[in-house]
Amino acid sequence: MPGKFLAEFELYVMLAVARLGDDAYGAAIRDEIEGRVNRPVSIGALYATLHRLGSKRLLRFEEESESGRSGRARKYVHLTADGREALDHSTAMLHRMMDGVAPAVGGRR
Repeated sequence: MPGKFLAEFELYVMLAVARLGDDAYGAAIRDEIEGRVNRPVSIGALYATLHRLGSKRLLRFEEESESGRSGRARKYVHLTADGREALDHSTAMLHRMMDGVAPAVGGRR
């Protein structure tokens, strides 16, 4: 099952892309992760991870036309079918591993 296992930060990125839907682009993904996991995200690490996930064909990119916007075109990020499958697989494995320990997660005991 190569390509279906996601590292922790890759999982965060994929979850943020899924949550943001059609509004997923670099800065929004970064804000989503920082807001939910309460940790700073280096823009360099984010773009390296996006590139790696794109190379694995788990994400695809769509550039917005520049009409109506000044500056560089915005690249939107979307899950591919393989990306959705990898995300589903990784979250299922995480849920299985958490079974029985979830009450201790997040400081709840």
